[in-house]
Amino acid sequence: MDTILVVNAGSSSVKFQVYSIEGEGTLRRQIKGQMDGIGSRPRLRAGGASGQSLADRAYPIEAVPDVPAAMAVAGDWLRNELQVTPIAVGHRVVHGGPDYSRPVLIDHGVVSRLERFVSLAPLHQPHNLAPIRSLLTNFPKLPQVACFDTAFHRNHDAVADHYAIPHQLHAEGVRRYGFHGLSYEYIARTLPGVAPAIAKQRVIVAHLGSGASMCALMDGRSVESTMGFTALDGLPMGTRPGQIDPGVLLYLISEKGMPPSKVQDFLYRECGLKGLSGISNDMRELEASDDPQARLAIDYFVYRIALNAGMLAAALQGLDAFVFTAGIGENSESIRARVTARLEWLGAVLDAGENARHARLISHADSRIPVYVVPTDEELMIAQHTLSLLMNGQSHNARPERVS
Repeated sequence: MDTILVVNAGSSSVKFQVYSIEGEGTLRRQIKGQMDGIGSRPRLRAGGASGQSLADRAYPIEAVPDVPAAMAVAGDWLRNELQVTPIAVGHRVVHGGPDYSRPVLIDHGVVSRLERFVSLAPLHQPHNLAPIRSLLTNFPKLPQVACFDTAFHRNHDAVADHYAIPHQLHAEGVRRYGFHGLSYEYIARTLPGVAPAIAKQRVIVAHLGSGASMCALMDGRSVESTMGFTALDGLPMGTRPGQIDPGVLLYLISEKGMPPSKVQDFLYRECGLKGLSGISNDMRELEASDDPQARLAIDYFVYRIALNAGMLAAALQGLDAFVFTAGIGENSESIRARVTARLEWLGAVLDAGENARHARLISHADSRIPVYVVPTDEELMIAQHTLSLLMNGQSHNARPERVS
């Protein structure tokens, strides 16, 4: 059985999924797992297609000190115990910069070019590249495909793509990229099966998780995003501030004496819900807390989503549907209710009962615009791109079927 391995590597975890390739290029998820606690309390956990546990193993810290070691352990387990030998590996890579507007086969030259964007995505890019380097070294003939979170937004009009800065900087790559593109691409390709009446219309998708952003879709294409040059812009996130006056950064450097490296660490790790609440970056903990600062953090999160919805509706010149997705969007009944209440001026009316049971359509029958909850599947999107690049030499544009 031919399979594709999908890898999504972070600083302390490597998530992976294995898809079997069936008739006419259909992909079916067979294994879902992760190695977490890298460098602290390493643990391999994985489940099968029907949810059964396949592995739950702890390892000594010295056995899994870094991402390449985690890849080696997980790879040995897949090959030796499950006899899984993938024909290709697809990777999530957060930043493709100005060079990459579609998935690409990886070689050492591609890795070198992607290393230039580490400073633009320091929480993600170094860790995305670590397993790629490891596999290039240990399995140089194994095809690897990089799938970029920026690629889906690369066809924005010039007015959405530019900052008001000298053109030379834009030519060098200082522009608005947008992120979470694999998630938005999956939603755009899934909507024709979920809600065909609005799939080609004006849709705002809110990807709400530890990383959060929103995207305006027109005819299934991204026309505007809340994120820009880096994944710091737009909505407040778990530990990132979202939109902030650049003067604040100048103040931190000139008045507080913070070096640029400290400012970068501060913006990526100490702000957002964590910084505002002083409690946690986890929305579940904040919703369970009675602390006034936790309530302020939630209020701010909802308020900024509503403000950005107005901006995106202006970009679309109207609105025909609103979609929640990702961890908070798919699971928090309260956040969905509060955001929808702030969208009443756009014609959104919530059906509290449908929202409480986490239905696909959560708007009331009288709502002028439908409000949906659509689970995202970035890993399936990566697998589709990887298979298509192998088969056709280019990215696949057909709508993927969701797998359970």
